[in-house]
Amino acid sequence: MAIKIRIQNYIQSSIRDFNKWSLFTVAIVCFISIPLITIVVNLKEGVGDMWGHLVEYLLLDYAINSFYLLIGSGILSLLFGVPTAWLISNYEFKFRKILNALLYIPLAIPSYIMSYVYVGLVGYGGTLNQLSFGLFPHIDMMNIWGLIFVLSISLYPYVYASSRIMFSSAHGSIKESALLLGISNTSYFWRIALPMASPAIIGGLFLVFMEVLNDYGAAKYYGVNTFTTGIFRTWTALEDLQSAVYLAAILVIFVFVLLFINKYARGKKSYSNTESTFSGEKERSTLKGHKRWSIPLICATPFVFGFLLPLLQLSKWAYLNFLSQFNVEHIFISLQSMLLAGVTALITIIFTLCLVYFPTWNRLRIMKPLVKITTVGYIIPGAVIGITLVASSSYLVNSVYNLFEIEIGHIVYSSIYVLVFAYLFRFLAVSYNPIEAHSLRIGSNISESSYMLGKSKMYTFYNIQLPLLKSSLLSGFLIVFIDVMKELPLTLLLKPYQVQTLAIKAYEFADDERISEAAIPSLTLIGLVCFAMYLISKFRDE
Repeated sequence: MAIKIRIQNYIQSSIRDFNKWSLFTVAIVCFISIPLITIVVNLKEGVGDMWGHLVEYLLLDYAINSFYLLIGSGILSLLFGVPTAWLISNYEFKFRKILNALLYIPLAIPSYIMSYVYVGLVGYGGTLNQLSFGLFPHIDMMNIWGLIFVLSISLYPYVYASSRIMFSSAHGSIKESALLLGISNTSYFWRIALPMASPAIIGGLFLVFMEVLNDYGAAKYYGVNTFTTGIFRTWTALEDLQSAVYLAAILVIFVFVLLFINKYARGKKSYSNTESTFSGEKERSTLKGHKRWSIPLICATPFVFGFLLPLLQLSKWAYLNFLSQFNVEHIFISLQSMLLAGVTALITIIFTLCLVYFPTWNRLRIMKPLVKITTVGYIIPGAVIGITLVASSSYLVNSVYNLFEIEIGHIVYSSIYVLVFAYLFRFLAVSYNPIEAHSLRIGSNISESSYMLGKSKMYTFYNIQLPLLKSSLLSGFLIVFIDVMKELPLTLLLKPYQVQTLAIKAYEFADDERISEAAIPSLTLIGLVCFAMYLISKFRDE
């Protein structure tokens, strides 16, 4: 009886507290959750005609290769990211600040570009072999081990960034106390610093895993069968949408298992500094002897392999193809890419602001947890989102025709609106998390004072809260802009025929074995991403 009364009271209070902002929030959440709803609906329709063939001949191969890629890329990313973060954070040496900035830069080169660059560098008749007059041996990159290296050297900055923050923010008194107790620097790292930083390191490693599972271009170019390449092949070559959706569902389950493991591993370890205040940059040790050059060399190695060598190779190809490739068409594609990324980033910021503030303008507690559903897109690979939107588009077209006998396929299929929506779903979390964090730091005192003075919610938001969010809005805009510029699987699946991007152009050249001609669009993309990363760093420093 008591439970029944509680339920009735909850329903009555929910009806009382429900307002227009609650309705807007629910509508936005349902709209953005279409890809998740599509997966659930399509699973009820059963497997496709080619499912038996996939299970018998390909599914195990997809699973094993994806597992090897995760393990291999994870280990190499840790080796590239954690030691460099420790050395940069704890030792003072020449060019330390410059190296700290440069170690983030490999994120500017997408893995699908890195994949064909390294074939040109170290493959048969590669640049390094030519420059060494045949002394540098060729290395066969066209296998899963080459793919692991390419993905790791592209993605290790996720681990470096999270490790760097933790190692730098650790209070100096902890290390001083440990050293006074007779613990060596090596023991301090393994027994104290590394366990304290492990939650952040695991978080960075999880981002590496998500990008590995999202990769299509590099795996396709190296001929490695993964879940993502399998989804593409099932839809485009086998023409079995339903089986592609089932593959997508398996990959989503795999991703959520990884998410659970990440939450569990990070939740089991919580280390905090009990000091009330401390400097973010603690005192660093000065290097002596051979360490003065060996440690800077170690720190520079990931940058050299992750950015400098690929940039030099791309520059060589660009020099050879500049006159034929740098033309009006290339400029038009560059502008089209920037416009698509800019419009998507702006729309994403608008939806983010709605999802951050609408739940605070009503009394329903369930609204804030409900909004979190819209942020799962970033952990779902682009191929999965793309194939679910193909399925939902097909369902929409068929439903409208059956109900009204109206053909809308030419409007929905390969529509720019569907592509922008896919970007919105995938990258909403990228802007939501920093903007929500900034809004929480601002607090509610200012807005409540405005309400007490008789100002409306929209007036308060536009004139008070929005200006205070300027830096996080600009950073969120630029991060989404970068992600859209680099995105390949979603764009390949959903882009209209007349829309072309720098990422697609570079991929098409490489896929046609015209890798030197891919240099101009690749360098343009890298240059734009680097400039956006520079602006983000400026905004965060202010």
